[in-house]
Amino acid sequence: MKVFCGRANPTTGSLEWLEEDEHYDYHQEIARSSYADMLHDKDRNIKYYQGIRAAVSRVKDKGQKALVLDIGTGTGLLSMMAVTAGADFCYAVEVFKPMAEAAVKIVEKNGFSDKIKVINKHSTEVTVGPDGDLPCRANILVTELFDTELIGEGALPSYEHAHKHLVQEDCEAVPHRATVYAQLVESKRMWSWNKLFPVRVQTGLGEQLIIPPSELERCPGAPSVYDIQLNQVSPADFTVLSDVLPMFSVDFSKQVSSSAACHSKQFVPLASGQAQVVLSWWDIEMDPEGKIKCTMAPFWAQTDPQELQWRDHWMQCVYFLPQEEPIMQGSPRCLAAHHDDYCVWYSLQRTSPDENNSAYQVRPVCDCQAHLLWNRPRFGEINDQDRTDHYARALRTMLMPGSICLCVSDGSLLSVLAHHLGAEQVFTVESSVASYRLMKRIFKVNHLEDKITVINKRPELLTSADLEGKKVSLLLGEPFFTTSLLPWHNLYFWYVRTSVDQHLAPGAVVMPQAASLHAVIVEFRDLWRIRSPCGDCEGFDVHIMDDMIKGSSHGMSSHKKHSLDFRESREAEPQPLWEYPCRSLSEPRQILTFDFQQPIPQQPMQSRGVMELRRPGKSHGAVLWMEYQLTPDSTVSTGLMNPAEDKGDCCWNPHCKQAVYFLSATLDPSAPLDGPQSVSYAVEFHPLTGDITMEFRLADDTLN
Repeated sequence: MKVFCGRANPTTGSLEWLEEDEHYDYHQEIARSSYADMLHDKDRNIKYYQGIRAAVSRVKDKGQKALVLDIGTGTGLLSMMAVTAGADFCYAVEVFKPMAEAAVKIVEKNGFSDKIKVINKHSTEVTVGPDGDLPCRANILVTELFDTELIGEGALPSYEHAHKHLVQEDCEAVPHRATVYAQLVESKRMWSWNKLFPVRVQTGLGEQLIIPPSELERCPGAPSVYDIQLNQVSPADFTVLSDVLPMFSVDFSKQVSSSAACHSKQFVPLASGQAQVVLSWWDIEMDPEGKIKCTMAPFWAQTDPQELQWRDHWMQCVYFLPQEEPIMQGSPRCLAAHHDDYCVWYSLQRTSPDENNSAYQVRPVCDCQAHLLWNRPRFGEINDQDRTDHYARALRTMLMPGSICLCVSDGSLLSVLAHHLGAEQVFTVESSVASYRLMKRIFKVNHLEDKITVINKRPELLTSADLEGKKVSLLLGEPFFTTSLLPWHNLYFWYVRTSVDQHLAPGAVVMPQAASLHAVIVEFRDLWRIRSPCGDCEGFDVHIMDDMIKGSSHGMSSHKKHSLDFRESREAEPQPLWEYPCRSLSEPRQILTFDFQQPIPQQPMQSRGVMELRRPGKSHGAVLWMEYQLTPDSTVSTGLMNPAEDKGDCCWNPHCKQAVYFLSATLDPSAPLDGPQSVSYAVEFHPLTGDITMEFRLADDTLN
């Protein structure tokens, strides 16, 4: 059956209704999920297997039957481990229906249907009793309910309910315990992801300073964690102020509470500096003795960094203190970790806080609008002084005496640059109320409220009256829009440029003048694993999971396959590649060019070609990004920042997500290294819908 799904088109800005398969959302979640990454996490799998074996043995040694409750079973892997380890029966709970159905098939294929019952419910809906889902309470609790923050997927409420209603009082739990660690650091780079710094503008009259409103200075920010591949942050980007501190532990074999709590640790600062950022991670001990441990620690906090396990489903956390605060080397301070049932946040105290003091339990809330409007890479982008200087240099060449400027970007400081660099009048359009209020505050504190006119409406709806009857001589955009996910979504600027054509003066200049879509073929160090087939996992056949993701039909009914055959899944997906090292195998190729000086054409734009591979390696995929030509002599890249080195190592724009189109034929680890020497591509831009469709294939395949 087909259903109509509404979506706001990020490129055209219009609301459109699309006909999709009724299982569209399920398939998208499966295709974009971390299931493959988890199954490839050998360290995780081995440690779970060891912990499960030990737990089953302890129960058997007591002369009891081993009855296992597996919450969040996913593929059923941990349940199959339990049965293989000698469990008498396993109840595998999975709330996500397509995964529960897959688990049934995987369990059956591996010959465990008589020992494993898959229950398609949320664990809080599972019943115990003669007519219930479980005939009696389980004595072994196996779970994998964790995210990068440990508790962000609701682990605490799930454990709390399980201990009250589903498992015996003295049950064995795998994992047995989790411990959260924190390390206080000073980092201008990471702090720039959370606060707006003063921005310098060099003008003919000297340096002008754009200062942030006091509301932004005081705002504690958003409570959400910034999960990150911390191993890719250079040690030169932060100064360590404390030892690694064990902040709190959760014993999963006992009753767990999801109530808000505060845990504090006194420490002696290792250095003087500005306390700004808390780096955090956790480890899990699979057994009561703590001999079987799985850790998320970054390389500098590991006893043997050589055994570092790459994983993307669990990373490390960056938290921002509500305010930066100076600390002195050798002068004791106290770091407090607060959490409720789903979130963790940190504060710095002079003395240990009273754990019952509710004043310390309040979750920080953004009241300045900026943390709601700008994500953390966007903060970093605005705070990048080199980037600001680049735009300022380009603007100087574009501004003419008497310039009337219209700025079209979300929450952009380009309008302030234009004013300081001599524009006669500046208008800026802010579509959202939050953006409108934020920009009004910035203009007011910089005494520009009478110099720059802020218009709160969609740019397509601009009237001559909004522009005071004036014609625009310079249309500006970074371009940046908060709705953009993929690099080409910011082509919305072109649609806006077309819609405001009537308001442009004859000979009006548009900046950027043009954009171009670029691509390069790469070999990833690790990222390929998230789309790689799993096949056998610790001796269990999970091919059905591969089939669900890649669209094979083995064992799957016709309407529950082809998860990667939907429109968005055939396209590339956004990834912040500065966190995921890769090597370029080809030279970068300009694929399409978009002329912003002219309105959008009516006909599709197409490009076909072949990219020769210059370096040996596995062609894991194509990376795509946009470059914006601000002036004939000035270009800004959202992708590659420098030419690749001899080995092909890539340096990516750290403020932007690039797009990755995975080549499925090379994602299998068993695929030969010496494959085809070129990749063919076909890319098409559809002006009517704003979509860019693409296909990249190894040269011995034929493009449709």
